[in-house]
Amino acid sequence: MIVEEGYWLMRPPEGHDHFDSRNITIHGITPDDVAAAPRFREVFPEVDAFIGGDPLVAHNAAFDLGVIRSAAEVSGIPAPAFDYACTVVLSRKNYSLPSYSLPFVAEAAGVPLRNHHDATEDARACAGIMVDIAAKHGVESVRGVFAALKLAMPHVDAYDPASDGMSKATRSALEKIAEMKAGIANGTARGGRSSWSTEGPNPVPNDRADMAHPLFGQTVVFTGDLSLGRPEAKTMAAAHGAQCASNVTLKTTVLVVGSGFTASDLRSGRLTSKAQRVLELQRRGQGIEVLSEGEFMQMVG
Repeated sequence: MIVEEGYWLMRPPEGHDHFDSRNITIHGITPDDVAAAPRFREVFPEVDAFIGGDPLVAHNAAFDLGVIRSAAEVSGIPAPAFDYACTVVLSRKNYSLPSYSLPFVAEAAGVPLRNHHDATEDARACAGIMVDIAAKHGVESVRGVFAALKLAMPHVDAYDPASDGMSKATRSALEKIAEMKAGIANGTARGGRSSWSTEGPNPVPNDRADMAHPLFGQTVVFTGDLSLGRPEAKTMAAAHGAQCASNVTLKTTVLVVGSGFTASDLRSGRLTSKAQRVLELQRRGQGIEVLSEGEFMQMVG
């Protein structure tokens, strides 16, 4: 049961105000929408008070927690420790679906999304998924779900700007911003989508990656064109503990589809040959998850 809701609009931390057009097409929020809104550092204490001591639940929680951490770091404010649950990871253990994107899982949980990517609607769907999973195990809390599954509750440590360094994700983002600004200044900035014609090697998985991450231990194959090269995508996946491969086989557990693919294409049939192969294997009972470019990029931060 949902007992309380909260919704906030905020401006990004100062110096990080760029709104990528691709992101705007997803969430519909423009710079004008937040022009008069307070900054993250002013809003987050209210958000933190709303959370209180409850565990956080999010679909692809690593991304959301990474955003909170990075925003706190560049804002120079502390962030608390959180226990959390990822409904991507939990849904894989409780449903058998062709895709574990939020719309597919929400429908399976009996809480179909009416306006995907609206923050409140997505949060309601995520809550509904968590309630449905808890009911499946006869428990009444998030922690009860993990106890029933005999899993440790994932946890992120607090951040103190006085003593803690910046995370790797924040450092990488700052480096990319600097590179982008330098490219614009020199007239060498590039845009557009890059070809994935070069498959590249399959890097060794990072066995020290977070085991709670949804890509850890997965065998990942890429197909189609993304906004980055396939070798770079493989490197990012491997950093989170995934084993990358070049072809769909009986070992494949995740297929990342580019070329503008969305999960709804699984129903419409607009698929690459590798994706068609995945659907064939799914019909035979092999559990392979299909991710869009956006879902993959969220997972790798």
